[in-house]
Amino acid sequence: MASSSSTSLPLHICHGNKLTTIINRSHAVLHSIAISFLIYYRTSFLFHQPTPIIIPWLLLFTSELILSFIWFLGRAYIWRPVYRTVFPERLPNDDKLPAIDVFICTTGPDKEPTIGVMNTLLSAMALDYPPDKLHVYLSDDGGYAITLHAMRESWSFARWWLPFCRRFGIKTRCPEAYFSRTENRDSDSENPHNFMVEREKIKEQYVLFKERVRRAGEESKFKDKGVYTASDHPSCIEVMEENSKEGLLEDQIIEMPLLVYVSREKRTSQFHHFKAGAVNVLLRVSAMLSNSPYILMLDCDMYCNDPTSARQAMCFHFDPEMSPSLAFVQFPQAFRDIRENDIYDSEVRSAYTILWPGLDGLKGPVLSGTNFYIKREALCCHSIRKDIDLRELKDSFGPSNEFINSLRQDYKKPNLNDNGEASNMLLEEAKVLASCSYEDHTKWGKEVGFLYDSVAEDFLTGFVMQCKGWISAYVAPSSSSRPQFLGTSTTNLNDLLTQGIRWGSGLVDVALSRFSPLFYGSSRTSFLHSMGFAELSLFPLLYCLPLWCFATIPPLYLLNGIPLYPEVSDPYFSVFLFIFLSSLSKHLHEVVVTGRPIRKWMNEQRIWMIKSVTCHLYGSLDAILKKFDLRKASFLTTNKVADDEQFKLYREGKFDFRASTIFVAPLVTVMLVNLASIVGGVYRIMFMGADWRKMFGQVLLSFYIILMNYVVIEGMVLRKDKGRIPLYVNVLSIVFSLIFLSLGSIIISI
Repeated sequence: MASSSSTSLPLHICHGNKLTTIINRSHAVLHSIAISFLIYYRTSFLFHQPTPIIIPWLLLFTSELILSFIWFLGRAYIWRPVYRTVFPERLPNDDKLPAIDVFICTTGPDKEPTIGVMNTLLSAMALDYPPDKLHVYLSDDGGYAITLHAMRESWSFARWWLPFCRRFGIKTRCPEAYFSRTENRDSDSENPHNFMVEREKIKEQYVLFKERVRRAGEESKFKDKGVYTASDHPSCIEVMEENSKEGLLEDQIIEMPLLVYVSREKRTSQFHHFKAGAVNVLLRVSAMLSNSPYILMLDCDMYCNDPTSARQAMCFHFDPEMSPSLAFVQFPQAFRDIRENDIYDSEVRSAYTILWPGLDGLKGPVLSGTNFYIKREALCCHSIRKDIDLRELKDSFGPSNEFINSLRQDYKKPNLNDNGEASNMLLEEAKVLASCSYEDHTKWGKEVGFLYDSVAEDFLTGFVMQCKGWISAYVAPSSSSRPQFLGTSTTNLNDLLTQGIRWGSGLVDVALSRFSPLFYGSSRTSFLHSMGFAELSLFPLLYCLPLWCFATIPPLYLLNGIPLYPEVSDPYFSVFLFIFLSSLSKHLHEVVVTGRPIRKWMNEQRIWMIKSVTCHLYGSLDAILKKFDLRKASFLTTNKVADDEQFKLYREGKFDFRASTIFVAPLVTVMLVNLASIVGGVYRIMFMGADWRKMFGQVLLSFYIILMNYVVIEGMVLRKDKGRIPLYVNVLSIVFSLIFLSLGSIIISI
């Protein structure tokens, strides 16, 4: 497939891999046949079992059906995956490129270090795009004085940094990442001496910039303890302006993007809808100040690593065939602190190498929270008709006439260069749009902007867009090119599972809402596309239940010498074995095909099991409780503060078990239950005459669980460092496992 631009050469091409598609579909057919035999076996022999075995038999059968169902939904990803190549050099001249607003959101310096946020901001300002068409907005949801001060300092430093990047063709435009490099192969300079002199000068300015921000941070610890708090403060909007030209070279004109600080009003009596609410405020405020037709959304720790990403996105938005229905272009998340032995699967390999390309071959990938260029019209229902009643518009968009006017096709873009009355009026209107009561009795969060039905606002908003007829595209970097964006990942167990609770809760929110992909999507988008979104929304819930069952029921009955699987000589045993090995081998194939080592496969298997029995369970429970109004919605910000000791353990490939007890205790309990069952089962076989052929399936399952999670045993008894499992957690888990095995054995004997 190819898409034509105004010239004869395409701006992008889309291609698939026929061999991979054949392998995927063939495996799906064979695996489906095996599942059919399994279902036949379970249903045929269900009522032929002794009474004590019927309940565990039903539990296992239910778990197998659930896993089969989630596996079936996941076949959507592998049906027609596509991969895209872009040619930004074929775009028209800069004067024909559309304007872009960049949105960066931060909650506060405690978990999101200010210097890191400013580096992301500077990298966005330094994008390879016409500066007069680039507008950068930072949403400071806590209204911290240090963040505002740091933005002013960033504006001053950018007067040095941006000309340096443009003059020498710097590719790494995040200052911290650039100056931390040991080699200087990031420039197109033909005069190495001049380049090095200028580089040292800019480095000195960057060191001074960081020092000023650090000192301001220390001072703000006292200043921020005033009348206002992070959850109770008025709106504040400030446009950064150049007050002097001190330090600039003569005759040098610096073109700077618009830089705007936005802190929305927050009151303790009002619910603020977390990140979705902050982004909707940015949508309204930016409409007053720049009103660009396209928006780049960035997490505060996800800097622009390839300055050409905006031009890459425009390769799709300039396609006359694709552009009218194209909502957004999604780029993958990549992380600079990932090690080859990624023990926590922080890379999230499967999402960005399997799932998103698979959805891209259907109707487009998921809106992933960051790293996407989205059309403002897709979020704000642009191009309103002139004959629509003004009262109807205000019911949807709120009482601001200026904002409603910005939605019209003939709206004249505001000019902030005018420092007079018009500019002040726009800023005052923007403050009104940032007030906490502006959305009352409107359709913001319901039909307009980012939707509020889930803390996974990105996933939900993107899905509803695609149900309305919009499409999306996914662009991953080739093996020889730079990742478009780079960020920081979670490198300790506690942050990983805390983040997993939020993601799990948000996704299950969607599955249980009126926008459930199983029902809402089936009549509004393609069957395969709705299957993919349904799998994403349901997997936390539908994995935690079966995995808890498999981790406890077969071991319990193995310990008591009761078989739950066919004996080895039974032909149906080969069906269970085939499904087990088929799943493992397909996962291994996906890992190897995407260029990762076999060790990566083991890490992903382990993290899948750990997440299923911990954060997926807690996230699903959280979503269910919210559904029945038994719990209020909450948002757990991912910690982005680097911890040297934790990162050292991650670098050495060691789990950091200094996590919450609710995470570690279930892992230790499951391991103890399976260790006890293996020992008890083998003892029965060797010394009590139990038939090993009947118990082999359960022995194999427990052995697999122990083998894949041997790191838990290491943390329990072998490790002596600070990352080991605390003694009190081991004791607590021993008590839990003894209670479970004792009560289970008593119930079985009855």
